Amino acid sequence: MPRTTDGDGTPVPRRLLAAATRLFAERGYDRTSVQEIVEAAGVTKGALYHYFGSKDDLLHEVYARVLRVQQERLDAFADADAPVEERLRGAAADVVVTTIDNLDDAAIFFRSMHHLSPEKNKQVRAERRRYHERFRALIEEGQEAGVFSTATPADLVVDYHFGSVHHLSTWYSPEGPMTPTEVADHLADLLLRALRP
Repeated sequence: MPRTTDGDGTPVPRRLLAAATRLFAERGYDRTSVQEIVEAAGVTKGALYHYFGSKDDLLHEVYARVLRVQQERLDAFADADAPVEERLRGAAADVVVTTIDNLDDAAIFFRSMHHLSPEKNKQVRAERRRYHERFRALIEEGQEAGVFSTATPADLVVDYHFGSVHHLSTWYSPEGPMTPTEVADHLADLLLRALRP
């Protein structure tokens, strides 16, 4: 049975994910071997295959762990006892900040998603669709209440916001002039301006 932690107490799955994320970001998914990942993580191939069935599973988990956090946070915003405009703005800003906080993961994923097996690809699309549907439901709630304009269909508003979010990895730099919160505030304000009646 493989060890669950290493000498410093870091769980082996987390070590593997950290090593894979770094290597995928530096070299690309297709140019990174399983051997390089296990060497960087300081574990055996047996340990990798115990926790992740394949390199494909690692790639999926790189994305899935960020999406899980974002889904939990979106659910918390959506379920909060606050006006819909406030809940949507919070969710819209939060997805920007959490994407910037995990920029390597986002870049890897959008560069490498086509390497996933058809089954994993389908799974990821379903997970992302669930997130987008919950976000869209907030917009629709505001449209039905007359708080948001119905001039633009909710689906298009969702695509508009997430188009911006998905491109963050192509231009955002931590050394740039804006903090993650400032970028998030600008994009959330743009979204709400687009929805103003």
